[in-house]
Amino acid sequence: MDPFSALADPVRRDLLRALASGPARVVDLAARHPISRPAVSKHLRLLTEAGLVTVEDRGRERHYALARAGLTPVRALLDELAGRRPPIPGSAFDALDLEVRRTVHDRRAGTDAVPGTGRPQEESA
Repeated sequence: MDPFSALADPVRRDLLRALASGPARVVDLAARHPISRPAVSKHLRLLTEAGLVTVEDRGRERHYALARAGLTPVRALLDELAGRRPPIPGSAFDALDLEVRRTVHDRRAGTDAVPGTGRPQEESA
């Protein structure tokens, strides 16, 4: 199931809110809702299929936990709609650092001085 479709249901969103505070058993999650435990189990199964929830069997109990990685497509869409840009990659700063170092080196060596004046270019302008 698509994570967007899974988030369309208010019960499933509330289950995710509950799981954001920590793993829980289906019995505990069902106690918070006015619907039957099998109905809550069905919602949890859909959330699991959407990659938003993980399940672990511990004896006779099933423990559900929020799978935050499953929210990545949703977060990306919200960031796109909000106009947020992805962070600048670190490699972009490597080229800037190289250029700054080269400029500082050239200035110290006097290579950027105006020919014949011995003065830096910005003083002769």
